[in-house]
Amino acid sequence: MRRKFSGTGVAVITPFNKKKEVDFPALKNILNRAIECGVDYIVTLGTTGETPTLSAVEKNEITRFTVEIVANRLPVVIGIGGNSTQNVVETIEKSDFRGIDGILSVTPYYNKPRPEGLYWHYKTISEAAPLPVIAYNVPGRTGVNMSAETTLRIANDCKNIVAIKEASGNIDQIMMLLKHRPKDFLIISGDDSMTFPMLAMGADGVISVAAQAVPKLFSTMVRFVLSENFEEARTLHFKMLHFMNDIFADGSPGGIKAALHIQEMCENELRLPLVPVDKATYSFIKNDLMEIEI
Repeated sequence: MRRKFSGTGVAVITPFNKKKEVDFPALKNILNRAIECGVDYIVTLGTTGETPTLSAVEKNEITRFTVEIVANRLPVVIGIGGNSTQNVVETIEKSDFRGIDGILSVTPYYNKPRPEGLYWHYKTISEAAPLPVIAYNVPGRTGVNMSAETTLRIANDCKNIVAIKEASGNIDQIMMLLKHRPKDFLIISGDDSMTFPMLAMGADGVISVAAQAVPKLFSTMVRFVLSENFEEARTLHFKMLHFMNDIFADGSPGGIKAALHIQEMCENELRLPLVPVDKATYSFIKNDLMEIEI
């Protein structure tokens, strides 16, 4: 698991054409560039993929297409999460996991379960999942934080839950996870701008939005810090800092889609209720990319 899910994972968008249909040629180009520029694995159908707006048929088509394009060059992780444990289990049981290496499953959103509910949610998923599971804690989106104590309980009791994508932004919580995690349980950054400090403290990698637009630069920064070349890693971190912040200024994935549109990788199209970033943010992102010298 450490080999498969360490380093730089890329949370891939779902590109849409002007008709708001899935743009498979654009998706192919995005995937190929990421792979050719040195990322370590691909994450499809996560939050960045606008999954709440995708039909079951579209999700299946995107999954099969991603597996076909990646063609075993890198591991592929698929997002399967929700706020009904039974629905998540049923989706897992019905899914075609050919060519898939892991499942990313976000904490339940909106209904805000207490720690015992979070524990049993993941334990139930663990028992149903035929693949390694990466739990995903992102309280800014879900409305509930999974504490270090709950994550560690899950990590110790559920052997095929192999990692946590941690996006709480709480340094004390992250340090508790790093100090007390079981052997081989991975701590993965879920915040692009927190990646450098988290890796410096001993985390194992990142599932990144920004790396989709700057795959070579971001994956190089990650490799530098994992090899304890902190000086060069720090230089690249600060080089990307404004960009990492600006792509989230008007929400995600609006910012990264703006960046990819600037790079002529896809249309600047989202599905409602999401809309493109405003003109000022678009301009900031464009300037950031120019300064990075993509």
